[in-house]
Amino acid sequence: MGLFLLATSALAVYGLHLYVLVYLFSRRSGAKRAAQRAIMDRADAERDSRDWPMVTTQIPVYNEGPIALRVIEAVAATDYPTCRHEIQVLDDSTDETCALIDEAADRLRHRGIDINVIRRSQRTGYKAGALSNGLHTARGKYVAIFDADFVPPTSFLRHAVALLEEGEDVACLQGRWTHLNQGESILTEAQSLGIDGHFAIEQGARAWNGLMMNFNGTAGVWRKAAIEDPAVGGWSGDTLTEDLDLSYRAQLAGWRIDYCLDLPCPAELPGTVDALKSQQRRWATGSIQTAVKLLPRIWRAPLSFGEKIEATLHLTHYSVAVWMLVLALVARPMLWVYEGDLLAGGFWNVWAMILFSAVAPSLTYAYARYTLAGRWSGLRIIPAMIALGCGLCMNNALAVIRGAYLRGGEFVRTPKSGSSDARRRVSSYRVSESNMWIFEIVLGLYSLACFVIYWQPPYRHRAFSFFLLFYAVGFLLVGWWSRPRRMGETSRVVEPSIQPAVSPIGTEAGR
Repeated sequence: MGLFLLATSALAVYGLHLYVLVYLFSRRSGAKRAAQRAIMDRADAERDSRDWPMVTTQIPVYNEGPIALRVIEAVAATDYPTCRHEIQVLDDSTDETCALIDEAADRLRHRGIDINVIRRSQRTGYKAGALSNGLHTARGKYVAIFDADFVPPTSFLRHAVALLEEGEDVACLQGRWTHLNQGESILTEAQSLGIDGHFAIEQGARAWNGLMMNFNGTAGVWRKAAIEDPAVGGWSGDTLTEDLDLSYRAQLAGWRIDYCLDLPCPAELPGTVDALKSQQRRWATGSIQTAVKLLPRIWRAPLSFGEKIEATLHLTHYSVAVWMLVLALVARPMLWVYEGDLLAGGFWNVWAMILFSAVAPSLTYAYARYTLAGRWSGLRIIPAMIALGCGLCMNNALAVIRGAYLRGGEFVRTPKSGSSDARRRVSSYRVSESNMWIFEIVLGLYSLACFVIYWQPPYRHRAFSFFLLFYAVGFLLVGWWSRPRRMGETSRVVEPSIQPAVSPIGTEAGR
Protein backbone atom coordinates (compact mmCIF):
# COMPACT_ATOMS: atom_id res chain seq x y z
CA MET A 1 0.00 0.00 0.00
CA GLY A 2 2.88 2.31 0.82
CA LEU A 3 4.54 1.63 -2.53
CA PHE A 4 1.25 2.23 -4.32
CA LEU A 5 0.70 5.57 -2.62
CA LEU A 6 4.33 6.63 -3.11
CA ALA A 7 4.33 5.77 -6.82
CA THR A 8 0.95 7.41 -7.33
CA SER A 9 2.05 10.58 -5.59
CA ALA A 10 5.28 10.79 -7.60
CA LEU A 11 3.45 10.32 -10.90
CA ALA A 12 0.89 12.93 -9.85
CA VAL A 13 3.66 15.47 -9.23
CA TYR A 14 5.13 14.98 -12.70
CA GLY A 15 1.66 15.00 -14.27
CA LEU A 16 0.66 18.24 -12.56
CA HIS A 17 3.99 19.68 -13.64
CA LEU A 18 2.90 19.32 -17.27
CA TYR A 19 -0.15 21.48 -16.60
CA VAL A 20 2.17 24.18 -15.26
CA LEU A 21 4.33 23.99 -18.39
CA VAL A 22 1.29 24.28 -20.66
CA TYR A 23 0.22 27.42 -18.78
CA LEU A 24 3.71 28.92 -18.90
CA PHE A 25 3.99 28.23 -22.62
CA SER A 26 0.58 29.63 -23.52
CA ARG A 27 1.04 32.91 -21.67
CA ARG A 28 4.29 33.83 -23.44
CA SER A 29 4.22 32.03 -26.79
CA GLY A 30 2.32 34.66 -28.79
CA ALA A 31 4.55 37.62 -27.99
CA LYS A 32 7.80 35.62 -28.07
CA ARG A 33 7.11 33.94 -31.39
CA ALA A 34 6.07 37.24 -32.99
CA ALA A 35 9.30 38.89 -31.84
CA GLN A 36 11.44 36.02 -33.12
CA ARG A 37 9.67 35.96 -36.48
CA ALA A 38 10.30 39.68 -36.88
CA ILE A 39 14.03 39.13 -36.30
CA MET A 40 14.13 36.27 -38.82
CA ASP A 41 12.17 38.29 -41.39
CA ARG A 42 14.66 41.12 -40.97
CA ALA A 43 17.51 38.66 -41.50
CA ASP A 44 15.89 37.52 -44.75
CA ALA A 45 15.61 41.11 -45.93
CA GLU A 46 19.26 41.83 -45.04
CA ARG A 47 20.54 38.52 -46.39
CA ASP A 48 22.96 40.01 -48.92
CA SER A 49 23.88 43.26 -47.21
CA ARG A 50 24.41 42.13 -43.63
CA ASP A 51 27.88 41.58 -42.18
CA TRP A 52 27.47 37.98 -41.04
CA PRO A 53 29.75 36.55 -38.32
CA MET A 54 31.87 33.44 -38.83
CA VAL A 55 30.07 30.15 -38.10
CA THR A 56 31.52 26.67 -37.67
CA THR A 57 29.19 23.73 -38.23
CA GLN A 58 30.22 20.52 -36.47
CA ILE A 59 28.87 17.17 -37.67
CA PRO A 60 29.82 14.37 -35.24
CA VAL A 61 29.79 11.00 -37.01
CA TYR A 62 30.42 7.43 -35.88
CA ASN A 63 29.81 4.61 -38.38
CA GLU A 64 26.77 6.39 -39.80
CA GLY A 65 27.14 5.16 -43.38
CA PRO A 66 25.12 6.87 -46.11
CA ILE A 67 23.08 9.06 -43.75
CA ALA A 68 26.27 10.97 -42.94
CA LEU A 69 26.38 12.07 -46.57
CA ARG A 70 22.81 13.35 -46.32
CA VAL A 71 23.55 15.77 -43.48
CA ILE A 72 26.88 16.87 -45.00
CA GLU A 73 25.17 17.77 -48.28
CA ALA A 74 22.38 19.58 -46.42
CA VAL A 75 24.83 21.65 -44.37
CA ALA A 76 26.87 22.46 -47.49
CA ALA A 77 23.68 23.67 -49.21
CA THR A 78 22.92 26.30 -46.54
CA ASP A 79 22.40 29.82 -47.82
CA TYR A 80 24.75 31.25 -45.18
CA PRO A 81 27.63 33.15 -46.87
CA THR A 82 30.19 30.56 -47.96
CA CYS A 83 33.14 32.75 -46.96
CA ARG A 84 31.76 32.98 -43.40
CA HIS A 85 30.99 29.29 -42.90
CA GLU A 86 33.30 26.38 -42.20
CA ILE A 87 32.22 22.74 -41.83
CA GLN A 88 33.91 20.26 -39.51
CA VAL A 89 33.07 16.58 -39.97
CA LEU A 90 34.12 15.02 -36.67
CA ASP A 91 34.55 11.46 -37.88
CA ASP A 92 35.25 8.74 -35.31
CA SER A 93 34.16 5.99 -37.70
CA THR A 94 35.87 2.62 -38.04
CA ASP A 95 34.09 1.32 -41.14
CA GLU A 96 33.39 2.31 -44.76
CA THR A 97 31.90 5.60 -43.54
CA CYS A 98 35.41 7.09 -43.60
CA ALA A 99 35.82 6.56 -47.34
CA LEU A 100 32.33 7.89 -48.08
CA ILE A 101 33.00 11.05 -46.06
CA ASP A 102 36.42 11.65 -47.67
CA GLU A 103 34.91 11.37 -51.13
CA ALA A 104 32.09 13.75 -50.26
CA ALA A 105 34.47 16.27 -48.68
CA ASP A 106 36.71 16.27 -51.77
CA ARG A 107 33.70 16.84 -54.01
CA LEU A 108 32.46 19.75 -51.87
CA ARG A 109 35.88 21.39 -51.74
CA HIS A 110 35.90 21.51 -55.54
CA ARG A 111 32.64 23.46 -55.25
CA GLY A 112 34.33 26.01 -53.00
CA ILE A 113 32.93 24.72 -49.68
CA ASP A 114 35.16 25.15 -46.62
CA ILE A 115 35.02 21.63 -45.19
CA ASN A 116 37.48 19.69 -43.04
CA VAL A 117 37.37 16.09 -41.82
CA ILE A 118 38.80 15.72 -38.32
CA ARG A 119 39.68 12.28 -36.99
CA ARG A 120 41.10 11.07 -33.68
CA SER A 121 43.24 8.08 -32.89
CA GLN A 122 40.96 7.16 -29.98
CA ARG A 123 37.27 7.78 -29.33
CA THR A 124 37.97 9.36 -25.94
CA GLY A 125 34.92 11.06 -24.46
CA TYR A 126 32.77 9.82 -27.34
CA LYS A 127 30.61 12.61 -28.82
CA ALA A 128 31.63 15.15 -26.16
CA GLY A 129 35.27 14.40 -26.85
CA ALA A 130 34.81 14.81 -30.60
CA LEU A 131 33.04 18.17 -30.19
CA SER A 132 35.71 19.41 -27.80
CA ASN A 133 38.51 18.29 -30.11
CA GLY A 134 36.98 20.12 -33.07
CA LEU A 135 36.45 23.26 -31.03
CA HIS A 136 40.21 23.73 -30.71
CA THR A 137 40.51 24.64 -34.39
CA ALA A 138 37.00 26.08 -34.96
CA ARG A 139 37.20 29.60 -36.36
CA GLY A 140 33.57 30.52 -35.86
CA LYS A 141 32.12 32.93 -33.34
CA TYR A 142 29.19 30.52 -33.30
CA VAL A 143 29.22 26.73 -33.47
CA ALA A 144 26.27 24.86 -34.99
CA ILE A 145 25.85 21.15 -34.25
CA PHE A 146 23.94 18.63 -36.35
CA ASP A 147 23.87 14.88 -35.75
CA ALA A 148 24.03 12.60 -38.77
CA ASP A 149 20.30 11.87 -38.85
CA PHE A 150 19.32 15.56 -39.21
CA VAL A 151 18.71 17.53 -42.40
CA PRO A 152 18.88 21.27 -41.64
CA PRO A 153 16.92 23.59 -43.96
CA THR A 154 18.95 26.08 -45.98
CA SER A 155 17.85 29.04 -43.84
CA PHE A 156 18.53 27.44 -40.46
CA LEU A 157 21.95 28.98 -39.80
CA ARG A 158 21.01 32.44 -40.99
CA HIS A 159 17.91 32.59 -38.79
CA ALA A 160 19.65 31.09 -35.75
CA VAL A 161 22.58 33.51 -35.96
CA ALA A 162 20.25 36.48 -36.34
CA LEU A 163 18.44 35.45 -33.14
CA LEU A 164 21.71 34.89 -31.26
CA GLU A 165 23.01 38.30 -32.26
CA GLU A 166 20.12 39.92 -30.38
CA GLY A 167 21.52 38.98 -26.95
CA GLU A 168 25.17 38.80 -25.91
CA ASP A 169 24.28 36.69 -22.86
CA VAL A 170 22.64 33.94 -24.93
CA ALA A 171 24.92 30.90 -24.93
CA CYS A 172 22.85 28.73 -27.23
CA LEU A 173 19.78 28.79 -29.43
CA GLN A 174 17.89 25.51 -29.78
CA GLY A 175 15.75 24.77 -32.82
CA ARG A 176 12.73 22.49 -32.99
CA TRP A 177 13.04 18.90 -34.13
CA THR A 178 10.61 17.84 -36.84
CA HIS A 179 10.30 14.41 -38.45
CA LEU A 180 11.49 12.93 -41.72
CA ASN A 181 9.70 9.59 -41.27
CA GLN A 182 6.74 10.33 -39.00
CA GLY A 183 4.34 8.26 -41.13
CA GLU A 184 6.62 5.24 -41.43
CA SER A 185 4.81 3.13 -38.80
CA ILE A 186 2.73 3.35 -35.66
CA LEU A 187 6.02 3.35 -33.72
CA THR A 188 7.31 6.50 -35.41
CA GLU A 189 3.87 8.13 -35.16
CA ALA A 190 3.87 7.62 -31.39
CA GLN A 191 7.43 8.92 -31.04
CA SER A 192 6.68 12.01 -33.09
CA LEU A 193 3.81 12.95 -30.79
CA GLY A 194 6.00 12.72 -27.69
CA ILE A 195 8.78 14.75 -29.30
CA ASP A 196 6.30 17.40 -30.44
CA GLY A 197 5.11 17.71 -26.85
CA HIS A 198 8.66 18.37 -25.70
CA PHE A 199 9.53 20.89 -28.41
CA ALA A 200 6.16 22.58 -28.89
CA ILE A 201 5.39 23.03 -25.18
CA GLU A 202 8.14 22.18 -22.70
CA GLN A 203 11.12 23.93 -24.26
CA GLY A 204 9.21 27.15 -24.91
CA ALA A 205 7.68 27.14 -21.44
CA ARG A 206 11.12 26.96 -19.84
CA ALA A 207 13.07 29.26 -22.15
CA TRP A 208 10.48 32.03 -22.31
CA ASN A 209 9.81 32.17 -18.57
CA GLY A 210 13.36 32.46 -17.27
CA LEU A 211 13.66 28.79 -16.30
CA MET A 212 16.63 26.53 -16.97
CA MET A 213 16.32 24.49 -20.15
CA ASN A 214 18.54 22.21 -22.18
CA PHE A 215 20.26 22.10 -25.53
CA ASN A 216 19.08 18.86 -27.14
CA GLY A 217 22.44 17.84 -28.55
CA THR A 218 21.73 18.79 -32.16
CA ALA A 219 19.83 21.31 -34.30
CA GLY A 220 21.17 24.19 -32.25
CA VAL A 221 23.86 26.86 -32.37
CA TRP A 222 26.26 27.70 -29.53
CA ARG A 223 28.25 30.84 -28.85
CA LYS A 224 31.82 29.56 -28.77
CA ALA A 225 32.75 31.95 -25.95
CA ALA A 226 30.12 30.35 -23.71
CA ILE A 227 31.51 26.84 -24.19
CA GLU A 228 35.07 28.08 -23.52
CA ASP A 229 34.06 30.16 -20.49
CA PRO A 230 36.22 28.89 -17.57
CA ALA A 231 33.16 29.05 -15.32
CA VAL A 232 31.37 26.65 -17.68
CA GLY A 233 34.17 24.18 -18.25
CA GLY A 234 33.49 23.09 -21.83
CA TRP A 235 32.30 19.72 -23.07
CA SER A 236 32.53 16.82 -20.62
CA GLY A 237 32.12 13.10 -21.16
CA ASP A 238 31.34 12.11 -17.56
CA THR A 239 27.63 11.74 -18.38
CA LEU A 240 25.85 10.17 -21.37
CA THR A 241 23.97 13.43 -22.00
CA GLU A 242 26.82 15.86 -22.58
CA ASP A 243 24.33 18.34 -24.07
CA LEU A 244 22.16 18.47 -20.94
CA ASP A 245 25.22 18.72 -18.70
CA LEU A 246 26.81 21.61 -20.64
CA SER A 247 23.47 23.44 -20.85
CA TYR A 248 22.97 23.50 -17.11
CA ARG A 249 26.58 24.38 -16.34
CA ALA A 250 26.38 27.30 -18.76
CA GLN A 251 23.21 28.59 -17.12
CA LEU A 252 24.70 28.19 -13.65
CA ALA A 253 27.57 30.38 -14.89
CA GLY A 254 25.13 33.15 -15.86
CA TRP A 255 24.49 32.42 -19.54
CA ARG A 256 21.02 32.03 -21.05
CA ILE A 257 19.73 29.39 -23.46
CA ASP A 258 16.96 30.42 -25.82
CA TYR A 259 14.57 28.43 -27.97
CA CYS A 260 12.80 29.12 -31.26
CA LEU A 261 9.69 27.11 -32.05
CA ASP A 262 9.70 28.46 -35.60
CA LEU A 263 13.21 27.19 -36.35
CA PRO A 264 12.47 23.63 -37.55
CA CYS A 265 15.01 20.98 -38.40
CA PRO A 266 13.86 17.59 -39.75
CA ALA A 267 15.33 14.42 -38.26
CA GLU A 268 14.88 10.69 -38.63
CA LEU A 269 13.04 8.86 -35.86
CA PRO A 270 14.25 5.41 -34.73
CA GLY A 271 12.44 2.90 -36.94
CA THR A 272 12.78 -0.14 -34.69
CA VAL A 273 11.94 -0.82 -31.07
CA ASP A 274 15.53 -1.94 -30.39
CA ALA A 275 16.89 1.37 -31.69
CA LEU A 276 14.33 3.32 -29.67
CA LYS A 277 15.17 1.39 -26.49
CA SER A 278 18.88 2.10 -27.02
CA GLN A 279 18.16 5.81 -27.43
CA GLN A 280 15.89 5.91 -24.40
CA ARG A 281 18.45 4.07 -22.24
CA ARG A 282 21.09 6.65 -23.07
CA TRP A 283 18.79 9.59 -22.41
CA ALA A 284 17.46 8.11 -19.16
CA THR A 285 20.87 7.17 -17.80
CA GLY A 286 22.45 10.46 -18.84
CA SER A 287 19.72 12.69 -17.41
CA ILE A 288 19.93 11.00 -14.01
CA GLN A 289 23.74 11.21 -14.14
CA THR A 290 23.40 14.93 -14.77
CA ALA A 291 20.92 15.23 -11.91
CA VAL A 292 23.31 13.51 -9.52
CA LYS A 293 26.16 15.70 -10.73
CA LEU A 294 24.47 19.11 -10.81
CA LEU A 295 21.45 19.17 -8.49
CA PRO A 296 23.59 19.96 -5.41
CA ARG A 297 25.05 22.95 -7.30
CA ILE A 298 21.62 24.02 -8.47
CA TRP A 299 20.20 24.05 -4.93
CA ARG A 300 23.22 26.04 -3.68
CA ALA A 301 22.98 28.54 -6.56
CA PRO A 302 21.31 31.97 -6.18
CA LEU A 303 18.19 30.88 -8.04
CA SER A 304 14.55 31.29 -7.10
CA PHE A 305 12.77 28.40 -5.42
CA GLY A 306 10.63 27.94 -8.53
CA GLU A 307 13.70 27.68 -10.76
CA LYS A 308 15.19 25.05 -8.49
CA ILE A 309 11.99 23.00 -8.40
CA GLU A 310 11.65 23.16 -12.19
CA ALA A 311 15.27 22.12 -12.69
CA THR A 312 14.81 19.20 -10.30
CA LEU A 313 11.67 17.96 -12.05
CA HIS A 314 13.31 18.43 -15.44
CA LEU A 315 16.50 16.52 -14.62
CA THR A 316 14.70 13.67 -12.82
CA HIS A 317 11.79 13.30 -15.25
CA TYR A 318 12.89 9.85 -16.40
CA SER A 319 12.31 8.56 -12.86
CA VAL A 320 8.65 8.40 -13.96
CA ALA A 321 9.57 5.02 -15.48
CA VAL A 322 10.49 3.65 -12.05
CA TRP A 323 7.17 4.68 -10.54
CA MET A 324 5.25 3.29 -13.51
CA LEU A 325 7.02 -0.05 -13.09
CA VAL A 326 6.26 -0.07 -9.37
CA LEU A 327 2.54 0.43 -10.07
CA ALA A 328 2.53 -2.49 -12.51
CA LEU A 329 4.25 -4.76 -9.99
CA VAL A 330 2.10 -3.94 -6.96
CA ALA A 331 -1.22 -4.34 -8.79
CA ARG A 332 -1.79 -7.94 -7.67
CA PRO A 333 -0.36 -7.58 -4.12
CA MET A 334 -2.69 -4.60 -3.62
CA LEU A 335 -5.64 -7.00 -3.58
CA TRP A 336 -3.94 -9.15 -0.95
CA VAL A 337 -3.60 -6.28 1.51
CA TYR A 338 -6.73 -4.34 0.61
CA GLU A 339 -9.94 -6.20 -0.16
CA GLY A 340 -12.26 -3.17 -0.11
CA ASP A 341 -13.55 -1.09 -2.97
CA LEU A 342 -10.69 0.91 -4.49
CA LEU A 343 -13.17 3.70 -5.20
CA ALA A 344 -14.53 3.87 -1.67
CA GLY A 345 -13.62 6.11 1.25
CA GLY A 346 -10.36 8.03 1.04
CA PHE A 347 -9.45 6.34 -2.23
CA TRP A 348 -11.70 8.79 -4.04
CA ASN A 349 -9.05 11.43 -3.41
CA VAL A 350 -6.31 9.11 -4.63
CA TRP A 351 -8.17 8.23 -7.81
CA ALA A 352 -9.08 11.83 -8.51
CA MET A 353 -5.39 12.71 -8.28
CA ILE A 354 -4.45 9.73 -10.47
CA LEU A 355 -6.99 10.63 -13.13
CA PHE A 356 -6.18 14.33 -13.16
CA SER A 357 -2.45 13.71 -13.48
CA ALA A 358 -2.78 10.73 -15.82
CA VAL A 359 -4.52 12.75 -18.52
CA ALA A 360 -1.90 15.52 -18.34
CA PRO A 361 0.50 13.97 -20.89
CA SER A 362 -2.33 13.28 -23.33
CA LEU A 363 -3.67 16.82 -23.08
CA THR A 364 -0.16 18.27 -23.35
CA TYR A 365 0.74 16.34 -26.49
CA ALA A 366 -2.64 16.98 -28.11
CA TYR A 367 -2.25 20.71 -27.38
CA ALA A 368 1.27 20.57 -28.84
CA ARG A 369 -0.11 19.30 -32.15
CA TYR A 370 -2.80 21.98 -32.01
CA THR A 371 -0.08 24.60 -31.54
CA LEU A 372 1.85 23.31 -34.53
CA ALA A 373 -0.97 22.52 -36.93
CA GLY A 374 -4.06 24.32 -35.68
CA ARG A 375 -5.94 21.05 -35.18
CA TRP A 376 -6.10 18.20 -32.66
CA SER A 377 -4.40 15.67 -34.92
CA GLY A 378 -2.54 14.02 -32.06
CA LEU A 379 -5.62 12.57 -30.36
CA ARG A 380 -5.71 9.42 -32.49
CA ILE A 381 -2.09 8.57 -31.64
CA ILE A 382 -2.42 9.01 -27.88
CA PRO A 383 -3.44 5.39 -27.10
CA ALA A 384 -0.40 4.09 -29.01
CA MET A 385 1.87 6.57 -27.27
CA ILE A 386 0.56 5.57 -23.82
CA ALA A 387 1.01 1.86 -24.59
CA LEU A 388 4.54 2.51 -25.89
CA GLY A 389 5.42 4.48 -22.75
CA CYS A 390 4.15 1.66 -20.55
CA GLY A 391 6.04 -0.92 -22.58
CA LEU A 392 9.30 1.02 -22.30
CA CYS A 393 9.09 1.61 -18.55
CA MET A 394 11.16 -1.45 -17.61
CA ASN A 395 13.88 -0.52 -20.11
CA ASN A 396 13.93 3.08 -18.86
CA ALA A 397 13.63 2.23 -15.16
CA LEU A 398 16.74 0.05 -15.29
CA ALA A 399 18.55 2.87 -17.12
CA VAL A 400 17.52 5.33 -14.40
CA ILE A 401 18.86 3.03 -11.68
CA ARG A 402 22.08 2.65 -13.67
CA GLY A 403 22.43 6.41 -13.98
CA ALA A 404 22.11 6.87 -10.22
CA TYR A 405 25.38 5.07 -9.51
CA LEU A 406 27.33 4.97 -12.81
CA ARG A 407 29.56 7.80 -13.96
CA GLY A 408 30.26 8.11 -17.66
CA GLY A 409 29.74 5.00 -19.77
CA GLU A 410 29.81 4.16 -23.46
CA PHE A 411 27.91 6.47 -25.80
CA VAL A 412 25.90 3.93 -27.83
CA ARG A 413 24.75 5.47 -31.10
CA THR A 414 21.12 5.05 -32.10
CA PRO A 415 21.04 3.18 -35.44
CA LYS A 416 19.29 5.06 -38.24
CA SER A 417 18.59 3.92 -41.79
CA GLY A 418 18.08 7.06 -43.87
CA SER A 419 14.32 6.55 -44.02
CA SER A 420 11.75 9.20 -44.80
CA ASP A 421 8.02 9.16 -45.41
CA ALA A 422 8.74 8.91 -49.12
CA ARG A 423 11.41 6.20 -48.89
CA ARG A 424 11.74 3.54 -46.21
CA ARG A 425 14.97 1.73 -45.49
CA VAL A 426 16.30 -0.76 -42.96
CA SER A 427 19.49 0.11 -41.12
CA SER A 428 22.50 -2.14 -41.61
CA TYR A 429 23.59 -1.31 -38.06
CA ARG A 430 22.05 -3.31 -35.24
CA VAL A 431 21.75 -2.73 -31.52
CA SER A 432 23.31 -5.42 -29.31
CA GLU A 433 20.59 -7.81 -28.20
CA SER A 434 19.66 -8.64 -24.60
CA ASN A 435 17.23 -10.92 -22.82
CA MET A 436 15.13 -8.04 -21.51
CA TRP A 437 12.41 -8.91 -24.01
CA ILE A 438 11.69 -12.11 -22.05
CA PHE A 439 11.02 -10.17 -18.86
CA GLU A 440 8.87 -7.69 -20.80
CA ILE A 441 6.75 -10.55 -22.16
CA VAL A 442 6.42 -11.99 -18.65
CA LEU A 443 5.41 -8.59 -17.27
CA GLY A 444 2.90 -8.25 -20.09
CA LEU A 445 1.30 -11.59 -19.24
CA TYR A 446 1.34 -10.67 -15.53
CA SER A 447 -0.37 -7.34 -16.26
CA LEU A 448 -2.91 -9.09 -18.48
CA ALA A 449 -3.70 -11.57 -15.69
CA CYS A 450 -4.08 -8.67 -13.23
CA PHE A 451 -6.40 -6.95 -15.68
CA VAL A 452 -8.63 -10.03 -15.78
CA ILE A 453 -8.64 -10.29 -11.98
CA TYR A 454 -9.52 -6.62 -11.54
CA TRP A 455 -12.30 -6.90 -14.14
CA GLN A 456 -14.05 -9.89 -12.54
CA PRO A 457 -17.06 -9.62 -10.19
CA PRO A 458 -17.80 -7.93 -7.84
CA TYR A 459 -16.33 -5.28 -10.20
CA ARG A 460 -14.98 -3.11 -7.39
CA HIS A 461 -11.63 -2.67 -9.06
CA ARG A 462 -12.55 -2.03 -12.69
CA ALA A 463 -11.33 1.58 -12.58
CA PHE A 464 -7.73 0.41 -12.12
CA SER A 465 -8.08 -2.36 -14.72
CA PHE A 466 -7.79 0.04 -17.68
CA PHE A 467 -4.29 1.07 -16.56
CA LEU A 468 -3.32 -2.59 -16.41
CA LEU A 469 -4.61 -3.17 -19.93
CA PHE A 470 -2.27 -0.47 -21.27
CA TYR A 471 0.61 -2.10 -19.38
CA ALA A 472 -0.26 -5.51 -20.81
CA VAL A 473 -0.46 -4.28 -24.40
CA GLY A 474 2.67 -2.16 -24.06
CA PHE A 475 4.88 -4.83 -22.46
CA LEU A 476 3.73 -7.54 -24.86
CA LEU A 477 4.27 -5.42 -27.97
CA VAL A 478 7.62 -3.98 -26.92
CA GLY A 479 8.84 -7.41 -25.79
CA TRP A 480 7.67 -9.11 -28.99
CA TRP A 481 9.18 -6.46 -31.23
CA SER A 482 12.48 -6.74 -29.30
CA ARG A 483 12.88 -10.50 -29.62
CA PRO A 484 16.01 -11.79 -31.43
CA ARG A 485 15.68 -11.98 -35.20
CA ARG A 486 16.94 -14.46 -37.71
CA MET A 487 19.49 -13.19 -40.17
CA GLY A 488 17.75 -10.98 -42.70
CA GLU A 489 14.61 -10.52 -40.61
CA THR A 490 13.87 -6.95 -39.68
CA SER A 491 12.53 -5.65 -36.38
CA ARG A 492 11.11 -2.56 -38.03
CA VAL A 493 7.49 -1.97 -37.10
CA VAL A 494 5.92 -1.18 -40.46
CA GLU A 495 2.30 -1.32 -41.46
CA PRO A 496 2.40 -2.17 -45.19
CA SER A 497 -1.06 -0.74 -45.80
CA ILE A 498 -0.39 2.64 -44.24
CA GLN A 499 0.10 5.55 -46.59
CA PRO A 500 2.95 7.98 -45.89
CA ALA A 501 1.47 10.57 -43.58
CA VAL A 502 1.59 14.19 -44.54
CA SER A 503 3.16 15.92 -41.59
CA PRO A 504 1.37 19.08 -40.45
CA ILE A 505 4.80 20.67 -40.31
CA GLY A 506 6.18 19.19 -43.50
CA THR A 507 6.18 22.38 -45.55
CA GLU A 508 7.61 24.37 -42.69
CA ALA A 509 10.43 21.87 -42.33
CA GLY A 510 11.38 22.17 -45.97
CA ARG A 511 10.90 18.49 -46.75
